Amino acid sequence: MEHRWDLTPLYASFESAEFKQDIDSIRDMIAEYDKWTASADQMTDETAAVEKYIDMENELGRLVSKAFTFCSLTLSVETKNEKAQSNMDTLQKIMVSARLPRVRFQRWVKEKDIEGLARSSEKIKAHEFVLTELAREGRYLLDDTVEDIVARLSTTGGRAWSTLQGLLSANLMVEYKAEDEVKSVPLTVARNLAHSQSAGTRKAAYEGELAAYKKIEDSSAAALNAIKGEVLTMAELRGYESPLEMTLTESRMTRGALDAMMEAVREYLPVFRSYFRKKAEALGYKGGLKFYDLFAPLGSSDKTYSYEEARGVVTGNFGSFSPALASFAEKAFDENWIDLEPREGKRGGAFCSNIHPIGQSRILANFSGSIKNVITLAHELGHGYHGHCLMDSTLLDSRYPMPLAETASIFCETVVKESLLKGMSGDEKTAFLENALCGEAQIVVDIYSRYLFETELFALRDTRTLPARELKELMEKAQKDAYGDGLDPDVLHPYMWANKPHYYMTGRHFYNFPYTFGLLFAKGLYAEYLKDRESFVARYDEFLRLTGRSDVSTAAAYMGIDVEDVSFWKGSLEIIKKEADEFSRSV
Repeated sequence: MEHRWDLTPLYASFESAEFKQDIDSIRDMIAEYDKWTASADQMTDETAAVEKYIDMENELGRLVSKAFTFCSLTLSVETKNEKAQSNMDTLQKIMVSARLPRVRFQRWVKEKDIEGLARSSEKIKAHEFVLTELAREGRYLLDDTVEDIVARLSTTGGRAWSTLQGLLSANLMVEYKAEDEVKSVPLTVARNLAHSQSAGTRKAAYEGELAAYKKIEDSSAAALNAIKGEVLTMAELRGYESPLEMTLTESRMTRGALDAMMEAVREYLPVFRSYFRKKAEALGYKGGLKFYDLFAPLGSSDKTYSYEEARGVVTGNFGSFSPALASFAEKAFDENWIDLEPREGKRGGAFCSNIHPIGQSRILANFSGSIKNVITLAHELGHGYHGHCLMDSTLLDSRYPMPLAETASIFCETVVKESLLKGMSGDEKTAFLENALCGEAQIVVDIYSRYLFETELFALRDTRTLPARELKELMEKAQKDAYGDGLDPDVLHPYMWANKPHYYMTGRHFYNFPYTFGLLFAKGLYAEYLKDRESFVARYDEFLRLTGRSDVSTAAAYMGIDVEDVSFWKGSLEIIKKEADEFSRSV
């Protein structure tokens, strides 16, 4: 039985009257928006003007979210769908026209007393944080002509390169030898073979994957150079110190919080390196782990999960935390919100798209039955629950920053992992602990390597373009610096820059560290949950709602956490260290 998501709650098709009508409505609204902001004389009543902005942005956002999501979700499972791509292109061109009126309003509102206006209007009061943030970011605006040009060029610049690289990777076929037979599979399927019980299959798939990247390495390098060059240009023009500062500002996160977390991560890297060497020993060799064995399953538990079994594990363990969370997950399964199986033309990885206008989510998975796949479902449903908690907020008040987005998903992972672990013993427990550590090591160590890579990439790209050869060298250096003696230096993955789509997202830079933030913040949150379960659950839902209208430090403080305190991050890493110690004793 195929398990594919149902997009009809958005639109029946690209030819439907509703889809075409919404596209026309978007055009009309932007035209009205443009006319309204063209003269400051039309905004003399400050309270009325701000209220009108709120109403227009929420309604325009509703229409754009529906249409854009329909296009992007269709393309994520049908990368060659010409109608979806054509309509996506049309939408992007239309939305370019919305940039200038937004800039005009932002330039106008940054001079206003938001706090005073909030006292005169309940609607403005409810959106005070968003408006204050809008005004603060106004200092990075360029003049109207340049903003208009930047918006127009974006569709044929970074976004076009991103689309190209997505097509290249989604349609890349990998050849590998299995039992004297050469097989050809999509890249997503080859990547899943890293979890195979067979050492020979893991190695063959890895070697086939690296060989396949040679077909697209120059094109991917060109795309990466173009995208990162554009980011550097825009950061400089807007007056940011660096792309990292731009990302932290957009993430509502302080440099102090990032530095505190990274300091703790560097201190605990030896814990993970010891785990990697211990795993290599369990697999039958000394020294660092070979890259293709990073996800090798250990222990006697070779259990795989059917779709129904995975569903039961996730919803059952969600129920141990909160009936509301379990109920939400059941609805996602029942109403076909999940696209499950890997297949040719479908993009790799997993994601959740929260669709505020219809009060639903859609989840892309590439499920092959591993316990990692089960945990991934829990992760993505966590994102969905986060969106669910914000459905009663307006669209403007439901946009949360990346670091807090990953908190919700990884917290749900933790709920499932901890609940499953309680019923295990012996080899099964060892295997499960190793699987959990494997995932945590990816989020702490591998993502740290990606952070190092992107930091160096931006520094070098500021002066020149980098060929594929140098990108591979940078990636291997970053892996060596992060993994240390935990990995075999002769068996790394020089093409991770071509594999991870995050590097090619034009609106996301340093997309990596929010995952580490999410894992470690969730670990700390889970410790708080164990202290007082009943009150925590009620506060947790409110915390998720708060993420749409606060910065990271304020939301964390609501849960009693100081994210600039290194000791908090060390406390979370200490929880992982205990898992690693227990694993080492059991192997």
